[in-house]
Amino acid sequence: MNLQVIHDSQGKPTGVFIPMQDWKELKKRYADLAQYEVEEPTKEQLIAELTEAIQELKAVEQGAKQARPLADLLNEL
Repeated sequence: MNLQVIHDSQGKPTGVFIPMQDWKELKKRYADLAQYEVEEPTKEQLIAELTEAIQELKAVEQGAKQARPLADLLNEL
């Protein structure tokens, strides 16, 4: 297994990169690992979310809706 440790700007380890082939082997061996995978959004989901965001921005510009703090927006990511 060829794991790569990811470090922050201070050199502190913050994560691990697992190559896909190794991940597939781990999932075969440990079935519960699959529950931790995050599904990629579909093109339709991305378009719907972008459309909603644009509508929200227009509502803020028109004064129909109050802007949210940046911290709230970043927490959604």
